[in-house]
Amino acid sequence: MKMKLKLCGLSRPQDIEAANALMPDYVGFVFARKSRRYISPETAAALRNLLHPGIQAVGVFTDEKPELVAALVRDHIIDVIQLHGHEDRDYISYLRTLTSAPIIQAVCIRDESDLERAQESSADLILLDSAAGGSGVSFDWSILSRVTRPYFLAGGLTAENVRDALTATLPYALTAAAPCALAAAAPCAPAAAVPYAVDVSSGIETDGWKDKIKMEQFVRAVRSATAMK
Repeated sequence: MKMKLKLCGLSRPQDIEAANALMPDYVGFVFARKSRRYISPETAAALRNLLHPGIQAVGVFTDEKPELVAALVRDHIIDVIQLHGHEDRDYISYLRTLTSAPIIQAVCIRDESDLERAQESSADLILLDSAAGGSGVSFDWSILSRVTRPYFLAGGLTAENVRDALTATLPYALTAAAPCALAAAAPCAPAAAVPYAVDVSSGIETDGWKDKIKMEQFVRAVRSATAMK
C-alpha cells in the first residue's frame, strides 16, 4: 500500500489548486487561533468547495470547544479531526458523542517517554511531531521503531530529508483484527506500513506561504521513496 500524504496548513485558493494537481490523501486546515496558519471556518468552507472530492480535509485544533469541532464536520467543511492541544481521554470520549468523524491526536516527541503517551491515546490514529510542532524542527526518528500502532510522521520533513525519515522508521506487523476508524476516510494501514502517512507544513513553505514547487518536490520525494519499499 502506498504511503499516505497530508499537506497541512493550506490557506489560499492557489494552495488548493496545487493540492488538487498533486492529489495527496489529505489536506489540513488549521483552526488553532494562535497559529500563523489559522484560517476561519468561513475561509475553510470556501477552500473546501475548491478541493477535489477525492481529497480528505483534516481540521487541526488546539483545545477547541468540542461542539465547534463537531459542527465543522456536520457542515462538511472537514472530514477528519486532528487534536494538537491538551485534549485528554475524556475530551475525546465526549467528542465521539457529537461526531463519528475519525480522530487523530498529535503527540510531541521529546524522548522515548512520550512514545508511551502516544501508544495509549484513545484516538483512532496518532501523529508524532517534534516538540515544537509546526516549526520545521525534526526529532530522532530512530526511536519510532518501538511504536506499535499506525501513525502520521511529522516534524521538520522536507523533500530533502523525507527519504531518510522513512528509512529510519522500521515496519511492524499489525494484527489482522487491528481496528482503524479512519476506514471511512482511508483504508486501514496493513502490515509493514509504518508510518501510515507523512505530514508536512513548514517544509513546503517559502517566507511563510505554501510554495507550489516545494509541494511538488515533497510529494515526488515521498512517492519515489515509498515506491521502492
